[in-house]
Order: sequence, then C-alpha cells, then structure tokens
Amino acid sequence: MTARMRSLHLRPLGIVGGAAAAAALESGAGRRLAGGRLVYTACGVFLISKGEDGKRQLETSRVLPLVETIAWADREGNDTATAVHDWLKRVSVSPPPFAGLALDCPVGSLPLIMGIVNVTPDSFSDGGDHADPESAIAHGMEMWQAGADILDVGGESTRPGADPVAVKEEMERITPVVRGLAEHGARVSIDTRHATVMASALETGAQIINDVSALTGDPESMSMAAKSGAPVILMHMQGDPKTMQDNPRYGFAPTEIYEYLSARIEACVAAGIDAANILVDPGVGFGKTFDHNVDILDCLSLFHGLGRGILVGVSRKRFIASLSREEVPKDRLPGSLAAALAAVDQGVQMLRVHDVAETRQALSVWDALNSVGE
Repeated sequence: MTARMRSLHLRPLGIVGGAAAAAALESGAGRRLAGGRLVYTACGVFLISKGEDGKRQLETSRVLPLVETIAWADREGNDTATAVHDWLKRVSVSPPPFAGLALDCPVGSLPLIMGIVNVTPDSFSDGGDHADPESAIAHGMEMWQAGADILDVGGESTRPGADPVAVKEEMERITPVVRGLAEHGARVSIDTRHATVMASALETGAQIINDVSALTGDPESMSMAAKSGAPVILMHMQGDPKTMQDNPRYGFAPTEIYEYLSARIEACVAAGIDAANILVDPGVGFGKTFDHNVDILDCLSLFHGLGRGILVGVSRKRFIASLSREEVPKDRLPGSLAAALAAVDQGVQMLRVHDVAETRQALSVWDALNSVGE
C-alpha cells in the first residue's frame, strides 16, 4: 500500500462587507480579511493527501464558522492549534505596502489596477495594436489617466503556444516604452522572464518586476532581483508559454499552486529579496484547463494564507468565452468585469486588466456597495 502524507490548508469564507462586516466584528464572529474592509466569518478546511509518487488529491473539505474553527484547532493538539493560529494572524493583517501602494483597501479607496501595455505583434488579445513605441506610450498614458496604479509593459507574448523572443528583440521593444511612460510620471512594471531585460528596464525607469515564471525562467533573475531591491510579482505557470496548455494536470490546483508560491516566496527571501517586496499571482490561464481556472477563482481567498498581496489577471481570457458564447478576446469585457468583481469580493488587492476605465467604474460601484453601514 502506498504511504500518504497529509497537509492542512485553510481558506477564509463567509466574506462580507458594509454593515454586515461591522456587525460581525462587533459580535466577535468575524475578523478583517487581510486588514481591509472585508470580514471573514468562516473557514474552509482542506485536507490534501500526497502519495509517494508525488500525486496530490483533495481528501476531505468542510466549512466551519470562525469561532468553531478555532475551537476545533485547539482540540486537535498543539501542532494543529499553532498552525491555525499562525494562519489567522497572516490572513487577518494587511500585507505591507507594495511599491509604495497600500494594500489594505479601506472604505473610500479601490483595489489596485495594473494596466496592460503589450508591445508585441502576437499577444492573444491586442497583439500588434500598440507595437510601435509612440502608440504604446499614448495607450499607456491613457490608462494611467483613467486610473491605473501600475502600467505593465511586456515585449514577449506569453499566450499559450507562443514562441520565445530573443532577448535583444524584447529589449528593443520595451526600452523606449518604459522610458517614455516613466518620463511621464507613470509607475511602470516590466513583464519579462529574462534577467537582462529586467535589469535594463529598471535602469530605464521601471520600478517593479512582473515575472510569469516566478524568477525561475532565467538562472540570473533571482540574484538580479535581489540586488536591485525592486518589488517582485511571482506568478505560477505550469511549464512554459509554448507548452503550458499541453494537458496540464493537478490533483487539486488551488492548493498545489499555493504550495508552489509558498516555496517561491521562501526561495526569494533566502536569496535576499525582502518579503515585503513580494506579490503573488496564481496565474489564471497559464498551464491550467478550464476546470482548473474555475477552481482557482473559486478559491482565491486561500492565497491570503501566504501573507502577501494577491494579483489576479482574468482580463479577456479564454475561460470567459467558454462560459459564454465563445466571444473573441475584445468582446469579453463584461465577463472580465464579472470575474474581476468576484476576485475583489475575496479580498484580492490588485487586478491586471486591458480595460482600465471600465474596471475602475465597476470598482467604484463595488466600493459604494461595500461601504453601506460603515
């Protein structure tokens, strides 16, 4: 018989805002989620088993009111009690500011918006629309003025099946755009897997590294990021863009991605990156099937257990068309907004989007509706 190891995962549930949040806090039935306006009143408890072959599967799951979760943990013994109380601390306090941006999202403020500036001929949604620097800079500044908090510049498409781009070509694409946006006062992140591109972009005016490979795509990227002191976004991807959709497999995707990101955070800190400079992204659509993506979006609050801010990118992605009428990417705005609002309802602090003005309007309504009774 194959021996199996078991691991415990918890997820904030029963998340409420407005008057319900205030009442839950006053009665002791809830705690603030990531130090923000939302309050969680229950916990999902997952038991994941792992065989000697490394395969994981969801063994059991249940939902308990918060007060019962604490009582259950205390009955289970010291190890479980310590793990649960440590988890409660991590998910109940706000992560530190990221790149100078507060992540606690109090009433009257909005979740953060990262605007996408693709300087590529082949991105899945807007490839070629802004391939020349002048157009890309103008497009970026339009998003900045519409309310983006960060502009994410990328010179290599990471769509499914995309071929890699030579570093020299990637740098030629992004350098004038990063420089132009920074000179106009925008806060810029560089979307790249390559250490040379990261370093060049930071010298040119970028402030943040956004790496879809979580600093594993280039053997020099980890040390470069540590030496730079720049904030880093770590995304999960199974495989690489060329092969990631070739039959991706998980036992239970949310907890496997959680464990991967936890390990990457530990590796980054060991390499000298300040934990306060790390944001995580579960990588919706990157090496995941439709079912994997839905499971991840359903379990986004799980990632608060990492104690870092969470970024989610759902804008115009394929799963939206699968849930609707197979619309082309540019016709997926309504579904993108619905998925984005579902994410912020779970306390996600940052959204990566193509449509900044529309997203900001949706978040403004969300803010008002979650402020009633505060």
